[in-house]
Amino acid sequence: MSTLLEKQIKVNRIVTTSIGHARAIEDPARAKIVEILYHQALSADQISTALKKTGYKKALTTVRHHLEILKESGLIEIARIEESRGAITKFYSTSTKLLDFQTPEDFDSTYSKIINNTSTKIEKILKGLTPKTTKSKGKKSEEYSQYLVMEIMNRAMTNVLEKSSKK
Repeated sequence: MSTLLEKQIKVNRIVTTSIGHARAIEDPARAKIVEILYHQALSADQISTALKKTGYKKALTTVRHHLEILKESGLIEIARIEESRGAITKFYSTSTKLLDFQTPEDFDSTYSKIINNTSTKIEKILKGLTPKTTKSKGKKSEEYSQYLVMEIMNRAMTNVLEKSSKK
């Protein structure tokens, strides 16, 4: 047998998510719900209306089904419950900001200098974080340590970006 193609694939992205989160947002309408709820807490009726505006025509029962899946996965939660004329209305929100974009084809060449400079700065930060994540209880694999570091960095970056977007 002869090799017809072989190329070196360089890891340039780490996605941190759980199988539950991935399954919850595998449906495009559910992913859109997470995006919508990032901006404000809404009821199932309001979510249904917002979905229609983005091209997803879903029955209210279907929206409620999607909300239950997202709630069970931990991606959304009930932010408020109101009572009006004997009826209970739940309002949902999320602590997850879902960024759904495609990286441009020239990304690496356009941003390579910034990536290299940022990598050097992050390397210094990681030297302080890595010892703390390898001492975690339970799983002690290198991958789990990397996962913890990525989650710490993700949440720290989210804190910084959220603060700067509110100014």
